[in-house]
Order: sequence, then C-alpha cells, then structure tokens
Amino acid sequence: MAIAVLSSGITGLNAAERALGNSAHAIANIGTQGFQPSQAYFTESQPAGSGVSVSFQAQQLQQVDGPSQTDLAKETTNSLVYEKQFDFSAKVIQTADQMLGSLIDIKA
Repeated sequence: MAIAVLSSGITGLNAAERALGNSAHAIANIGTQGFQPSQAYFTESQPAGSGVSVSFQAQQLQQVDGPSQTDLAKETTNSLVYEKQFDFSAKVIQTADQMLGSLIDIKA
C-alpha cells in the first residue's frame, strides 16, 4: 500500500513540475510577438488511484502579428496552484515514507 502511495505522490510531483514549467515558459514569453501559450490538463492515471498525468493543449496555431496571448494574471494564479499541488504531493510522499518506515520497524 505504501509503495503505491509513493508512486502516486511521485506522479503528482512530476505533473506539477511540468505544469509549473509550462506556466513559467508562458510568463517568460509574455513579450514575444505572436506567442500563444499552451494549457495544462490533468488526468487521473489508469488504474484509478495510481497517480496523475498532465498533458498540454496548444491554442490553435495561427499567425498572430500582435502581442503575446499570455494572460499574466491567469499564469500567475496557475503557478501558485501548481506550487501548492507540488507541496501536497511532497507531503503524500513524506507520509508514505513514514508509514513504510513504521511498518518496517514493527516487523524488525
């Protein structure tokens, strides 16, 4: 059980890290003419309860001569959410590690 929880926490860390990187990329390109950021989508891995995965969907590719399409308020909010998601996944891993350590100590 604790191993499955560790795996689930690790997938959460990876998904949050990738989504945070995506938001950072969008913010870094806010001054780039015609830049169109992609949106992160989280899905539950199969079988259910085994973790989370993230995919990215780019906006329709079209030639834009104007300023970047990045919404700074949205990307800043997303960054804060992804940071908390990373922290919560780290707590899951920490708790699973403690449970696994307690289980091993009981059997010793």
